[in-house]
Amino acid sequence: MFKRKVYDYLKAWKEESDGMSAVMVEGARRVGKSTVVEEFAKAEYDDYILIDFSTAEQAIKDNFENIGNMDTFFRNLFVLTGKTLKNRKGVIIFDEVQFFPKARQSIKQLVKDGRFDYIETGSLISIQKNVKDILIPSEEENIKMYPMDFEEFLWAVGNNVIVDTSREAFEKRKSLGNDVHRKILKEFRVYMAVGGMPQAVEAYVDGKNYKQIDRVKKGILRLYTNDLKKHDSEDGDKAEVVFKSIPEQLSNHNSVFRLSVVDENARTRNCGNAIDFLNEAMIVNNCINVTNPEIALELYAERKKFKMFMGDTGLLVTHILNNGGDTDKMYRSLIIDDLGINQGVIFENMVAQMLRANGHELYFHEFEYCPEGNSVSKTYEIDFLTVRGKRLAPIEVKSSGYKSHKSFDYFKDKYQVKMNDRYIIYTKDLAFDDGVLYIPIYMTMFL
Repeated sequence: MFKRKVYDYLKAWKEESDGMSAVMVEGARRVGKSTVVEEFAKAEYDDYILIDFSTAEQAIKDNFENIGNMDTFFRNLFVLTGKTLKNRKGVIIFDEVQFFPKARQSIKQLVKDGRFDYIETGSLISIQKNVKDILIPSEEENIKMYPMDFEEFLWAVGNNVIVDTSREAFEKRKSLGNDVHRKILKEFRVYMAVGGMPQAVEAYVDGKNYKQIDRVKKGILRLYTNDLKKHDSEDGDKAEVVFKSIPEQLSNHNSVFRLSVVDENARTRNCGNAIDFLNEAMIVNNCINVTNPEIALELYAERKKFKMFMGDTGLLVTHILNNGGDTDKMYRSLIIDDLGINQGVIFENMVAQMLRANGHELYFHEFEYCPEGNSVSKTYEIDFLTVRGKRLAPIEVKSSGYKSHKSFDYFKDKYQVKMNDRYIIYTKDLAFDDGVLYIPIYMTMFL
């Protein structure tokens, strides 16, 4: 098992909750939820019972009819699973609980009973049809789990130096030096190409070539596509088509999502549910336009205007490179920055993924501005708006070493808002100039 940060969150929950709440680990399929939860149960409890509701026998499901009589419920559970647990020494895992919402609803009574701890895992658990007939228990805490971030990837390959070195440079605003920077950037480009899905990382760690790694990621994309097809057939939506349109959406001018790319006759009413489904399933990360750059960004969210990024950049790379060429050669060219395509799409998706993994909601801002000496206003954009230290922190992403920041300057002139640092994320070493902090893309993990 790879070391994952969510393990520490689970340890904190166990210690602080002390049986007073259950915890739900939610994330897209194949991000490693079940693996880390079972490993946690093995290491932190005397024993555990795992119920996988995607395969559970009907007798186990039927036993939840006895939830009003806990002695009977647990007697039957122990017989059906062939295991017993000691009070306050064991944990029961409800894996893939979205397949049996009644188990999720039972958490209220199970936590009140107090004999054991409870961990749930789920994908798509917030989708309306999965919760419409149940009462969501207030005793349930929630942990969102994302693909492996850069630090977790480095742990997997046995590198425990890069993050501390980078963090020190970031905090001191001190350049690393070209040799060190180039070394770290190359490692980051490998991560960007492979992505953070544990199966793909495992293939890389095991020495598989990029063609074999890409085959693993294609398998995950097929899994997602099959999920989306099933959703579409049940609800009449277009989630599969929306998902497949992401590379084209991001390559359009300013990357704002356009329904016409999905279907020239598409309307919000027949794509809205599909878009919400993808976002709630954590397969994508939506970045919302804000009409006014204030620290309470959500108050000014214009949800009809958004960008849609893929949840894992490695999957986006597979999407983009899926053209029948020499896969291994294309991956190596991407890593050494010799692919011959505009990598802005990949870089911006990577920044969105890293910000989201750090707990940021994603926002951007479009604004009209007429520079001095001009007679006509033009539209400018701040790629990402975050809040740091109770002040706005605008972010611009560049897939090169360019330092231009016209949008930043006009943004500052127009709004006169209190700002924290302004960040340009690019491919060169850290630098501070003219009120702008230029950071290499791998330092996004510190924002």
